[in-house]
Amino acid sequence: MVNIGGVVAALLTRVQQIGPWGAVVLGAAYVPAAILFVPGSLLTLGAGFLFGPVKGTVVVSLGSTAGAAAAFIVARRVARDWVLRHIAGRPKLAAVSDAVEHDAFKVILLTRLSPVFPFNVLNYAFGLTSVRFSSYILASWLGMLPGTIMYVLLGSAAGNLAALLSGDVPRSSGQPALLVIGLVAALAVAVMVGRSARRALDRLVTEP
Repeated sequence: MVNIGGVVAALLTRVQQIGPWGAVVLGAAYVPAAILFVPGSLLTLGAGFLFGPVKGTVVVSLGSTAGAAAAFIVARRVARDWVLRHIAGRPKLAAVSDAVEHDAFKVILLTRLSPVFPFNVLNYAFGLTSVRFSSYILASWLGMLPGTIMYVLLGSAAGNLAALLSGDVPRSSGQPALLVIGLVAALAVAVMVGRSARRALDRLVTEP
């Protein structure tokens, strides 16, 4: 069995070694990761650790959207029968797929905001619907952005903490407090957004 954590760790090490092209390589890695069901959260934490909150968010946002697009196309053109069998065993996911036919943009946006539905499975599920590719991409990008920022901030905070402990950057009395405040704020926003999205999605899915 493949050690996913080890593979991701090796990739991040390589990304760190190759300089400016590392951001491109890490962003591109989201495409095979989405297709092969590799947890994108590992890559996102790594992006925050290596590139910081701003550059990390840009890399992850572009990469994860490209990965979502790739899996969507694979489902629509290659793996339709397999995805149908997979969805059949998940009633909630099948209900979401049905709701997409009536209000595509809103349903896709809400499922991306809600942590209930796994990212990689949704990519394939939406590929079976009649939703337009452009609407899928825009709604996915917007819906994934809050979670992207949260995970990038977590990774960036870990990188800052590691640098502080190793003495690579000068300590200041306010840095630890700022790290904690930023993390708490990001987590609180993510939880509130996720809960609101789940309630709104439940209403859409259960409507006749």
